[in-house]
Amino acid sequence: MTKRRVHFGIIGLGLMGKEFASAVSRWCHFKNDTFSKPVITGICDKGNPEAVNWFTRNFDTISLNCSDYHDLLASPEIDAIYCAVPHNQHQELYINIIRSGKHLLGEKPFGIDLAANEKIIEEINKRPDVVVRCSSEFPYFPGARRVIEFIKSGAYGQLMEVRCGFHHSSDMDLQKPINWKRTIEVNGEYGCMGDLGLHTLHIPLRLGWFPKWVFADLQNIAKNRPDEKGNIVPCETWDNAVITSHCNDPLTNNEFSLVLETKRMAPGQTNTWFIEVYGTEKSVRFSTHDPKAFYFLETSGHEQGWTRIDIGYQSFIPVITGGIFEFGFSDAILQMIGAFMCDLNTGSAPNAFQNVLPVETHLSHRIMDAAIKSFKTGIRINL
Repeated sequence: MTKRRVHFGIIGLGLMGKEFASAVSRWCHFKNDTFSKPVITGICDKGNPEAVNWFTRNFDTISLNCSDYHDLLASPEIDAIYCAVPHNQHQELYINIIRSGKHLLGEKPFGIDLAANEKIIEEINKRPDVVVRCSSEFPYFPGARRVIEFIKSGAYGQLMEVRCGFHHSSDMDLQKPINWKRTIEVNGEYGCMGDLGLHTLHIPLRLGWFPKWVFADLQNIAKNRPDEKGNIVPCETWDNAVITSHCNDPLTNNEFSLVLETKRMAPGQTNTWFIEVYGTEKSVRFSTHDPKAFYFLETSGHEQGWTRIDIGYQSFIPVITGGIFEFGFSDAILQMIGAFMCDLNTGSAPNAFQNVLPVETHLSHRIMDAAIKSFKTGIRINL
């Protein structure tokens, strides 16, 4: 019996578009045979023939290749869209995708600013029949899963502090030419927060940790960069951001500190996501810098020490990979798409961790918008 197929169109054939397609090509990796199979049926990109050739060379299922995304939306062949385009295009494209009745897995931050996000949310509320989610890969790592399970258990006693961050060094090269992520007109005023912030907020928001207030320290370190012709031009977006806040723990109703870090200029880092949870009785931490390690600490009097556990391959949705093997970024994307397919009601995976929900993108915008106001005024902003 042939499994039902969900036909995807991809808008934006850059890095993440390719990662999405590559993950789909590994669908047989799942043990769960109740999943429908995602199929790359349509692609859309403007002025990127090399990327188009990569897709058509590797996916013989593509029947629609266009430069106008409206062609994908008008096609009865397409059921769902993965959209990975610059932030200033989110409002127009996401709204039109939703209006067309196609399901949407979009990239963060779901709008260039709070106003754009609110317009997208308005459209989502008009179409309850359309499944809309935002991508975020890192909570699908086995170590992050262990952190989530630990927090839900309440074994920490009383929360004191949670730190979650995303550090990389892509901008440490000061001669790196400016691109769209470094321009306010395309990336937005959020800077590094818009590009990286939802990665740090996926788990906190899902667990009900919404800040009472925020206080932000933002840095524009590389104020000038060369353009594609070598001319030195202003680089006005935030390179690094640290947001401090206080939240209530829904399990204990105690208040604790939440620290969020998004840094494009973090010496010594490549692409590191981390979360640290500190409690009065027990604490845990995980970082993709050491992806097999889950660190656990139990406080007992004055004697304390971190215990490292090698956790191997323990995914939310079962796969064929042996438990002793290592988990990587491509595995996280596969899990993320699997969670999206569950929300489309095409499979059953009781432990699947949902993708970022539309309401969570809105909460993230409120936090980032308040962070900019906090830095400009030098005071904490109540939410």
